[in-house]
Amino acid sequence: MFAALRAFVAVVEEGGFAPAARRAGQAASSFTRHVDALESALGVSLLNRSTRNVSLTAAGESYYPRATRLLAELDEANSRVREREGPPRGRLRVSLPASFARMHITPFLPRFMAEFPLIELDLVMSDALVNLVEQRIDVAVRLGALDSSSLIARRLAPHRRIVCASPAYLAQHGAPAAPQDVATHACLTFAFADGERLWRFTQGQRAEQVRVKGPLRANQAEALKEAALAGFGLVMLPTWLVGEEIAQGMLQPVLTDWQADISRPGATALPDGGIHALYLPDRKESPKVRAFVDFLAERFGAPPYWDRAI
Repeated sequence: MFAALRAFVAVVEEGGFAPAARRAGQAASSFTRHVDALESALGVSLLNRSTRNVSLTAAGESYYPRATRLLAELDEANSRVREREGPPRGRLRVSLPASFARMHITPFLPRFMAEFPLIELDLVMSDALVNLVEQRIDVAVRLGALDSSSLIARRLAPHRRIVCASPAYLAQHGAPAAPQDVATHACLTFAFADGERLWRFTQGQRAEQVRVKGPLRANQAEALKEAALAGFGLVMLPTWLVGEEIAQGMLQPVLTDWQADISRPGATALPDGGIHALYLPDRKESPKVRAFVDFLAERFGAPPYWDRAI
């Protein structure tokens, strides 16, 4: 039955019996027999056939997506059984936030691939929060506070924000001595849809919330960093994004005895959400997931390497 399903799906995806057979290295007659047997068992025609091409019938249109899902689930079950024996292996589909991945994950991937040559990485790099089930994601790296869910979360590192500016800007305008001082500075701000700009600061039980303004708003943090490097104002960014520039003296942190965060009017204080690896409960025992998550935790370190200069 599964051989017939695979033949049917291959014929649809390749656009004909001959192309499907060529790709599989088999005779076209074998694919014809499998699809004929499947249609006979179902009592319906799945394909319209002509001398030049094939197309799905109405029944085939309904049957095809179900057949592909069934085969995908079978392949996944087979993969999980095989990967429990021996070294980590198989396809590993990973969701990563784009900027963070470019800076702190992809540079290490050649080493990971050398250490685990039987793992085939499939990276989905996007700042969108993908659905792990719908997108068939094995593990996702997420930044900041987590929503309540049934996913398993392993903390990899803290997710801290810091206010900083270029030495040239601070030499000209001075450094803020207290959170309320930032209201008098040019601030480079992240663009929220509601247009409000609030920076929040906490120090123990004390909390300060400051409305800020400045010459640039952007929905992309790297653009704000470039403007700060060029001396256009204060910026509040994650330490993983500016740690290297601070270590090199290109940016200087201010208000370091306060914990900084970005807020909107009426928002309640959030704890450090951290940087987490998330995966479904049924991936908990997966050797390939464990290998990838352990690898990231080891590379980042504790504290993470980007925080050590701050």
